[in-house]
Amino acid sequence: MDAVDEKIIAELTRNARMPHSELAGKVLLSRNVVRQRIERLERQGHIAGYTIVRAGEGTGDVVSALVLVYRQDRMRGGDVLAALKRIPEVVVCEILSGDFDIMVRLEAASLERVRSIWEDIATMPGVRDTVTALTLSSVVNRPRGGRSSTAPGWAAPLPRPCPVVATHAQDTVDPNRVRRSA
Repeated sequence: MDAVDEKIIAELTRNARMPHSELAGKVLLSRNVVRQRIERLERQGHIAGYTIVRAGEGTGDVVSALVLVYRQDRMRGGDVLAALKRIPEVVVCEILSGDFDIMVRLEAASLERVRSIWEDIATMPGVRDTVTALTLSSVVNRPRGGRSSTAPGWAAPLPRPCPVVATHAQDTVDPNRVRRSA
């Protein structure tokens, strides 16, 4: 990928519907060369797709939270994963190494819905414990499969760490329970 490819990607990031003729004028190439470069970038995975953003997304209308899940048995927790897949507000579910077993990212219409989902997860058979963190603000939010110009070939980074918050008024966070990897 060269500097012209980077310019093409930058322009398409600003406006993915920009006509090839307009894009050609911005990068000082012919329309056909721009089309060929875009097709090559798509084949190579630098352009993985074009994303639709619905009204309300990214404007604070969605409550986002991370739920870190401890399973009772790491090796036989398939039922927990199957149940998480059925929750429509679960946008990311990843198995982790280290202290926690699963990281779930929720995007819900309200804080009450996040609480309801948290209760569902916490009471699932096979779940030993959970820690919930609400997203206060989003600093970087790249489309899934997005590419970074500073790290060619790498997908978008994982969500940033969030502060730990109590889910209910009676819940408390015990700092001694937070385990650190050696």
